[in-house]
Amino acid sequence: MEHLALGVDHAAFPTFDPAGTVRFYRDVLGFPVVHSICAAGWGRERHPDFVHFFFDIGNDDRIAFFYYFGLEPVHRQPQGDVYAGFGPEVPGYFVDSRHLAIHVEGEDHLLEYRRRLDASDWPVEMQVKHETIESIYTHDPNGYMVEITRAMRPVTPQEDLDAELTVDALVEVAGGPEPSLAKLLTRKAELIVQRAAEWDARRTQEARS
Repeated sequence: MEHLALGVDHAAFPTFDPAGTVRFYRDVLGFPVVHSICAAGWGRERHPDFVHFFFDIGNDDRIAFFYYFGLEPVHRQPQGDVYAGFGPEVPGYFVDSRHLAIHVEGEDHLLEYRRRLDASDWPVEMQVKHETIESIYTHDPNGYMVEITRAMRPVTPQEDLDAELTVDALVEVAGGPEPSLAKLLTRKAELIVQRAAEWDARRTQEARS
């Protein structure tokens, strides 16, 4: 199947703190404002007036926010963000699993963003190396987790193949009874055995061509 998408045009979120949002993304991180829409009574029934404003996060990608005039915060849960709230019984790792990751080029750029954040009202909360990437994390004025990440090395074709196997096994295991990591790894090993002959035939054909 042909891949036709060109990437993210924009990801959009609500905000109840437009001033803090502008400070965080424009003044601290240095992402310029590149577009805005002011709308009066536009959209669905009982739709309030709003401003929709966009920041350039690089590579023609944008992050955008909606500020609705007169709309009060929709929840007061102790965890989460302005969009979704969670009670204390919900694990923090689940709350923060929904986040935006912004790619930068190299360690120097990552550390520069760390410097900017640490000098602001939104200092870095953690810096972590995961397999092929290194990331810093914080929460913006709206409670959204933001990750800034850099590649430590290129992802290999073997890792792409491993990802395909992992996801194929996950789809099968998650749809069955009592899914677990152990079941996923077992099914993944079975898929490797099943597909080994096909991979060998493909390598042989490529070597001859």
